[in-house]
Amino acid sequence: MTGMPLEEYRRKRKSTETPEPAGRARRSRHSRVFVVQKHDASRLHYDFRLAIAGVLVSWAVPKGPSMNPAEKRLAVRTEDHPLEYAEFEGVIPAGQYGAGTVMVWDLGTYEPQDGLSPEEQLARGKIDIALHGQRLRRGFALIETGNRLADPGKKERWILVKQRDEYADPSWDIESARFARSVLTSRTLKEIAAGSPRKMPRLEGARA
Repeated sequence: MTGMPLEEYRRKRKSTETPEPAGRARRSRHSRVFVVQKHDASRLHYDFRLAIAGVLVSWAVPKGPSMNPAEKRLAVRTEDHPLEYAEFEGVIPAGQYGAGTVMVWDLGTYEPQDGLSPEEQLARGKIDIALHGQRLRRGFALIETGNRLADPGKKERWILVKQRDEYADPSWDIESARFARSVLTSRTLKEIAAGSPRKMPRLEGARA
């Protein structure tokens, strides 16, 4: 991604017509937040975001992340988002970019692995991290496929995969009813769309 921080994010959105945060790139480069948002747009998908260099570097994951190391998930790089977006949950109005309902599906912190900074890992096209979320735990890798320099105008395609560790779960099913509610407000997509009030989130087990 090139250009000024968040330039593409703002270009795609009308700040007066969408509840999404306008945000700004932060000077602090040390935030280690990650978020996964379930997005019921024209197609239901999940957005995986890592705080790197003051913004949320983002990927659209059509089938969502998996705790099963045997399942490699396509992750398409999208525009960077402001850090404030990590707790955005609500409805993007019809006619606006990404129109649909957004749920905070998982939220937590992460640690870079293998001795490199997140910036260095992103630049090389391979990100090794340990996640500390309610649903996603421990080792994950994001691996870029193809050559971004050969076709800089083409969307970057990556693979998101769970590493084999004590939290790996071969029986993982993202469609399970236990994953139907927001970790932030304990609402379903339908309840968010209907404007139902926020609830106190129920803490899930480490393997949930």
